[in-house]
Amino acid sequence: MRSAQIKQLLTDLDALLVAHFYQKDSIVALADITGDSLELAKKASASPKNLVVFCGVGFMGESLKILAPQKEVIMPKLACCSMAKMLEGADFDKSLETLQSLGIDHVLPITYINSSARIKAKVGKAGGFVCTSANAFKIFKHALQSKQKIFFLPDRCLGVNLARMHGLKSATLELDSPDTIKEAAVICYNGFCAVHQLFKPSDVEFFRQKYPNILIAVHPECAPEVVELADFVGSTSQIIQFVQNLPLEQKVAVGTEINLVKRLRPKNTFVLSSSVPECPTMNETTLEDLFGVLKAYKNHSPYNKISVEPEVAKWAKVALDKMMELS
Repeated sequence: MRSAQIKQLLTDLDALLVAHFYQKDSIVALADITGDSLELAKKASASPKNLVVFCGVGFMGESLKILAPQKEVIMPKLACCSMAKMLEGADFDKSLETLQSLGIDHVLPITYINSSARIKAKVGKAGGFVCTSANAFKIFKHALQSKQKIFFLPDRCLGVNLARMHGLKSATLELDSPDTIKEAAVICYNGFCAVHQLFKPSDVEFFRQKYPNILIAVHPECAPEVVELADFVGSTSQIIQFVQNLPLEQKVAVGTEINLVKRLRPKNTFVLSSSVPECPTMNETTLEDLFGVLKAYKNHSPYNKISVEPEVAKWAKVALDKMMELS
């Protein structure tokens, strides 16, 4: 019943419904576009439809509004990514002050897309880039051409994993000693994804012992110790492609959010964890939330409209545009 009403409202409003892969099945089933952060940003920006209903977390709606300011963006739920909340503007400034106190005056910042518009703006103003898990390797490789130390934020795991892939020393603020930080080519902010922290080396060992020929596929937000043990490391969309291209008889254990893993294949696909790796904020959005925000918009009482201050949007777009050009 609700699904049919939502479809009718979407038609009446000529609205585009986009949903991140980690959303509930009931939401994904209705979406015009599903994807990871990069796919959603690109496709929703290019859509001719003016009204976009974004089922995801707050920074995603902000990013779309920055890239396509002419569009109206509403969200059924103003859910917040816990990683993005770990880094506020004052934290960014304090981090730079800490680096300066160690004699590191110039760094090239790269912010993971899982960050607020204000952080993206600060990075853009400093000449830096935004990246997603899908294009992080390419963005990182381009940034290395500057010959500057890289300040990667907010996800320390993705930053350390990228440094290791390029054979570079890394260090994390608050975790490593001043000498280690000064010697590092890549300095990471001490943020993380609570979901991807659930996967442990012991989980990999368990599945390898139980199924000797199993493959392990993980997201690069996982701890470096887990990434080193994996057969494949990639973004959400890259994991989907990898798993779906496997023979159906090939067993695979996947280290990422459970809603995605459950949709991958009908059999021989396992969640790489004994606990349930569910993103609580991605799972906040319900059909009732979606119906409510659409009904209110149709009744000229919109809420959860995404807006970004002009100055913030200006500089955040600089960093996002660099990402889009390179990816």
